[in-house]
Amino acid sequence: MKGITDEPQYSVGLLEGGTALCDVIDNHIYEQTLSEKNAFFVADLGIIMRQYVCWRTHMAQIRPYYAVRCNSSPAVIEVLAALGTGFICTNKSELELVQSHGIPSEDIIYSGVCKQVSQIKYAAKNGIDLLVCDNEAELRKISRCHPNAKLLLQVSTEASSQDDDVSMTFGCSLKDCRHLLERAKELGVQVVGVRSHISSSCEDDQMYVHAISDARCVFDMAEEIGFNMKILDIGGGFSGSETQLEQISSAVMSMVDLYFPPSTGVFIIAEPGSFFVSSAFTLAVNVISKEVVARDRQDQAHDDPSPNDEPEFQYYMKEGVYGSFASKLSETLIPAPSVHKNPSLDAPVFSSSLWGPSGDDLDQVVEHCLLPELNIGDWLTFSQAGAYSMGQPLCTATDSPPPPVYYVISSRDWFEMQDTGVTHEATLKNFSLVPYFLNSCQTEAARSVPA
Repeated sequence: MKGITDEPQYSVGLLEGGTALCDVIDNHIYEQTLSEKNAFFVADLGIIMRQYVCWRTHMAQIRPYYAVRCNSSPAVIEVLAALGTGFICTNKSELELVQSHGIPSEDIIYSGVCKQVSQIKYAAKNGIDLLVCDNEAELRKISRCHPNAKLLLQVSTEASSQDDDVSMTFGCSLKDCRHLLERAKELGVQVVGVRSHISSSCEDDQMYVHAISDARCVFDMAEEIGFNMKILDIGGGFSGSETQLEQISSAVMSMVDLYFPPSTGVFIIAEPGSFFVSSAFTLAVNVISKEVVARDRQDQAHDDPSPNDEPEFQYYMKEGVYGSFASKLSETLIPAPSVHKNPSLDAPVFSSSLWGPSGDDLDQVVEHCLLPELNIGDWLTFSQAGAYSMGQPLCTATDSPPPPVYYVISSRDWFEMQDTGVTHEATLKNFSLVPYFLNSCQTEAARSVPA
């Protein structure tokens, strides 16, 4: 495991004495209620550690390379570096971020599909030799700007159904692989492995079976042409579910044993992103406006419900798809949130939709969910909020900065990290680890914040 920097750059709250994640959220909601009611994240770094342990349990022969674009929070990069993962970067900014944390260049793969010449030169200058390539134009750019590059040939994976054709978007087809390999040989560029492109929304473990089978064909082609390839990247698509990981492991390892047994000397990697971070982050956001609309009255000149008509509510939140819910723009389903206040058990629930602050028709976060009637100022919490939610806002509908992140870890998880050897003294220097204190009256007040 590797330490990152010598000076702490952020604080991590150490949860002791039965303090739970919900208490931390309560505390920060109370603080925000007294100020501007800005959204915020709470990140439990212990979950990242436990997800890594889960990975090592089920995929011990496959080294994870974390997809930085999924969540580039500094604490995430540092924890995963300390655990021993590699990193997949799609652009110069991500390369600079990872290198600023002291990650060795041999643990970085530059995977951008359409790379700028200046960024290829940056990779060459900084010793980042592993690059992904899937077409001849990219191959020629790389041969000119980074002659020492070692390429992973990205191969598209045939969709398992007519409705799932996302995996065909990137990567060269099997029949085009020979041409690219021959061209690489002519240009004097090393090709050292295969990278399978599997959609992040993949739910079919047979996709990995097809990908590994196709990779074997490409390895055989490369050997005929004179390349000695030693890296197999089976791609991403790992949701974070242990059940899914078990299913993928069962499918993958049988194919690996068949086509890439240890005697071949092939190093096998994968690209989990959401798997590590999705469940580690919770987003708290407040309601800034609401509308009541009638149901089944589209033919009426107004939307006010009649006395006998059950209302439907549209709630507008401080964050939307142009901010922390940007993943919705790529058709990722945002799960329904939890209401922070404690409604009575017999409180009626109503059909509701959740929107961001822009007023844009695209800024719909949740199309339909059942919620008790909310008031302006009420808070909602979204779990599974760690993936593709931490970038800069895509528009300036509000003048609020990106939501801050409050990092925490339980004392049990912290000591387990040390006891199991997944961290060391160099990493401790990067965390300003401080006990997290709760004010009991603040916590109680947060559970019943006024509108």
